[in-house]
This record gives sequence, C-alpha cells and structure tokens, in this order.
Amino acid sequence: MTSDFVDNELDIRGLFCALWRGKRWIIGLALLGMLLAWIWSLLVKQEWSTTAITDRPTVNMAGGYYSQQQFLRNLDNHNGVTELAVPQPSAVDDAYQEFIMQLASWDTRREFWLQTDYYKHRKSGNVHKDAALLDEMVSNIQFSPADSAKNLSDSVRLVAETAADANNLLRQYVAFASERAARHLNQELKAAWAARTVQLKAQVKRQEKVANAVYQRQLHSVEQALKIAQQEGIDQAKTSTPSEQLPDSELFLLGRPMLQARLENLQTNGPTYDLDYDQNRAMLDTLNVGPTLDQNFQTYRYLRTPEEPVKRDSPRRTFVMIMWGAIGALVGAGVALIRRPRA
Repeated sequence: MTSDFVDNELDIRGLFCALWRGKRWIIGLALLGMLLAWIWSLLVKQEWSTTAITDRPTVNMAGGYYSQQQFLRNLDNHNGVTELAVPQPSAVDDAYQEFIMQLASWDTRREFWLQTDYYKHRKSGNVHKDAALLDEMVSNIQFSPADSAKNLSDSVRLVAETAADANNLLRQYVAFASERAARHLNQELKAAWAARTVQLKAQVKRQEKVANAVYQRQLHSVEQALKIAQQEGIDQAKTSTPSEQLPDSELFLLGRPMLQARLENLQTNGPTYDLDYDQNRAMLDTLNVGPTLDQNFQTYRYLRTPEEPVKRDSPRRTFVMIMWGAIGALVGAGVALIRRPRA
C-alpha cells in the first residue's frame, strides 16, 4: 500500500515559515522578558562585595606592646622559665593571631553590626525580623584563612547594598577587630605583668631570707668564737690555716683582735647578696612601675586594602536580561507555532 503523506514527518521549511510569520510574537515576548528582568533588577536588593587581604604587622606597628612583651619574655628566659627546644612565636605573631581570631569571630561580627548605623537604619522594630536581619548581616562577612599550599593569605570579604557601603564597612570592621584584639592583648599583658611582679617579689624575698639566714649564722659563729677567745685569753692567732678554711668550731684560734674586727665588719656590712639578687631587684623596680599600655597599636597590615567594587555581585543585570529574553523568545515561538494556520 502507498500513501500520499507520511505521519510525524518533520517539515523544516514549514517550521521556519511558521516562526517567521510569528516573528512579532517572538521578538515582542523576548523584549518583554528583558524589560521585566531590567525592572526586577532595579527593585531587587543589590549586593556589592569588597575584599581585604591582611598579614602580620611590622615591629613599629606593634608599638609599645612589642617592647613590653619582649621584656617579659627576656625576664622569663633570665629566670629559666621558658627553656624550650622549639622557639616561641614572637610578640608580633601573637598579636596577629589574636587579630585573626577576632576577625573570624562570630561575636566580633555581631557586635560590629550592632554598633553601626547601617544596621540601625534597617531595623524594623520587630524582634524576629531584626534578629533574622542581624544573622544575615553576620553571614555577609566571610573570613578565609591562609593556605600556604596554595600561597593564599588571610582575607575577609564583606557584602553590602552599595559599593561605598561595602568599602567603608569593611575598613571599619577590620579596624574594629584590630581594636578588640589590642584590648585583649593589653589585658593579657597587664595580667602577665602582675604575675611576673608577684613571682619576682617572692623570689627576691626568698633570696633575702637565705642571705639573712647565712648572715645570722656567720654572726653567731664569730660571736661565739670571740667569746671563747676572750675566755681563753687568746690575743694572737694560733693557727696558720687561712680563716676561710677554718671550721666554725675553731674560729677562736684566730685570736681576739681578728675576731673583733671580723665581727665589726659583719655588723657594718650586713648580709651579703649575689649578682642575681641585684638583677632581680632592678627588674622588680621596673615591674613595680607597671606596664604602659598602648591602646591604639595595630595588629595587622594590609596586603590588599579595601576599595569600592566596580562590579555588582547581585543581581547580574546583563545575564538576567539575556536569560529572560531567551525565555520570552521561546514562549513567543510556542505561541507562533500554536497560532499557525492548519492545513
């Protein structure tokens, strides 16, 4: 059997002719989709982001904190407190680690937004809505730690509704985190200073007690030897052994004049202290003055300073207009095919 036509045959020529006849629908709906996308991009919330890259500060940026922290470390090394095979991180490294901790902290981000006018102007007065808004803003600050394998430094990214706000808020946030880090470091320095002062006072007091005990023992030995020499009537030395080598029980052999001179010398000079005692006294005098806290020292330095972004993150207007224009064109093509004349 033969047939004049074949079912389900694709007529390419007829398809294009139908689309050409419905070109007004295709072009019109494509333009309508692009117009709606453009209007939507004007009404939807905009998102601009900027990034800052940071690294450890220099010594002069750390200011007085570095010098006073190093003084405490030298004091510990002198007293044998930190005799470790692995070298300790420097004061600059400690300052930067505290800054990174504050920069990535959820509490730091939350407290930063609470004190900004950017958040206060967007509050609605509804507790639940304001809490949701605050959580969203906290999530808009993203910290990325350094990765030595990929040669990446520490970075922080902030998203805001305008380019100027993104730039200004990120600068403010980095300074806010640095100020919190400096405050915590100063508190630790103050506490460590007080602990070293108490420790050194106890050490000096112990040295004084030891020296005084030795002095009292020497004084008692000479007094007893002088008393025996007076009783025995020993006016001249009866031994050729140096006095430093004589035991306390035989000091009377030195004779009354020498013992009397030694007693007067002991009473005049008092206890004898070694060099460590003098050094500890000098350090204790310095510690008693107390630390001079630098409230504004910097705990970071920029490798990439925040700037106003030139490209918006969201919405991507060109992409959205192209996408909705394509969807409108497809819808128009469907309408054109449905409205084509039937054979």
